[in-house]
Amino acid sequence: MAPNRSSLLVAPVADSEEYIRVTPARAGWDLLHFAARKMHNGQTWHHSTDEHEFALVVLGGVCSVRSSSGVWPHLGRRKNVFQGMPHALYLSRRTDFVVEAESEGLDIAYGWVRTAEDHPARVITPDEVSVEIRGGGNATRQINSIIPPGFDCDRLVVVEVFTPSGNWSSYPPHKHDEHRLDPDGKILEADLEEVYFYKIDRREGYALQHVYTKDARLDELIRAQTDDVVLVPEGYHPVVSAHGYTTYYLNLLAGSAQSLANSDDPDYAWIKDTWTDKDPRLPLVGLRPR
Repeated sequence: MAPNRSSLLVAPVADSEEYIRVTPARAGWDLLHFAARKMHNGQTWHHSTDEHEFALVVLGGVCSVRSSSGVWPHLGRRKNVFQGMPHALYLSRRTDFVVEAESEGLDIAYGWVRTAEDHPARVITPDEVSVEIRGGGNATRQINSIIPPGFDCDRLVVVEVFTPSGNWSSYPPHKHDEHRLDPDGKILEADLEEVYFYKIDRREGYALQHVYTKDARLDELIRAQTDDVVLVPEGYHPVVSAHGYTTYYLNLLAGSAQSLANSDDPDYAWIKDTWTDKDPRLPLVGLRPR
């Protein structure tokens, strides 16, 4: 079988500390950078945000962060994304920092966006992450809001999503590729760049993601496995989790507003009216939704 050659798929680099990286040049967009790395216990990583705001999510393991904006010990408590709620850290521009792994196999992901604004550094603890059980039937999924709309930052939005075996997610298909306001100035849809960073609960598992526009300029069906990134520069982008496997993805978004305003594909929006119950398997991690 020929390899997946989707222009929207970024595969991990084997045996590399920073094992995935997305730049605006690679993605074909303007703002959003993304990367992830694994570190050994005691290992350190020195970095600077320069002219970017920066969000770090602890996927698994424990770390400390020392920075010019503060010191935060013992970030992280889950072994991996399927075993608990996240710790995260937001840093403003012009911040020098050092991450030190306090456990073996520390796994962190981070995104950054150029900004002309300053916002306070902030740790997001598991107790501060709100849980939403969205959808219905076999399109039920769990959304953990880490940096939601309204967070004190410029552009970044960060959420993680758990989709049970056989369920659909990001469904009905929706898009956020134009900035539209209603007559009162409320955002109806934001123009957002987005990454889907995948983890599957078993190494051989996978999810399928369809990224498409109505005029078929973009129409790609992508098989995503653990540590893959799928780029969503525009268009609708539903996901389905292979039967027998739980799919996790971390979404980072940035664009015309610090918002998640989107538009459903009108051909599929009717499906929402058929949802009469939610999948009882959810939530998969954390407490019952607030």
